[in-house]
Amino acid sequence: MANRSIVSLECSVCKERNYSTTKNKRTTQEKLAFSKYCKRCRKHTEHKESK
Repeated sequence: MANRSIVSLECSVCKERNYSTTKNKRTTQEKLAFSKYCKRCRKHTEHKESK
């Protein structure tokens, strides 16, 4: 019944998985992408959805 699933967000520069969020797979089929702070790079980078 639950349409929301947990996804992790991966830094596009260093490939470290820093954040996790939920996503409604029924309404959003494409991958999520946010500009978030990466502790390893020490700057804001794009974080994309990964498995």
